[in-house]
Amino acid sequence: MLTTHNPAKIAALNDAARKSFSGCRVYMTPGVQALYQTQAIAARVQAYDDFNQRNDPYGEHDFGSFEFCGETIFWKIEYYDLDFQMHSLDPSDPDITARVLTIMLGHEY
Repeated sequence: MLTTHNPAKIAALNDAARKSFSGCRVYMTPGVQALYQTQAIAARVQAYDDFNQRNDPYGEHDFGSFEFCGETIFWKIEYYDLDFQMHSLDPSDPDITARVLTIMLGHEY
């Protein structure tokens, strides 16, 4: 059973993970890797701050997109239990939640 949704706490945890790439696993899809500019793309993800109602309707800071060298880049944070077997029951609790940040081309979503 999911606990009470706390978007502000989830957003703070997501921002910390995204900005530092610590406290989460980070994956770049083959399409992003094929651009051969993974460090520049990672830096753009870490610096991302264009959250709005359209791309962040729940206020969790779990998704973003930007243009890079003519490609649309998406990034998405998902929440799992610590064994990566199912979704976390409480994404606001870092003691029971593992975050996965995936960076992908828009058409790979």
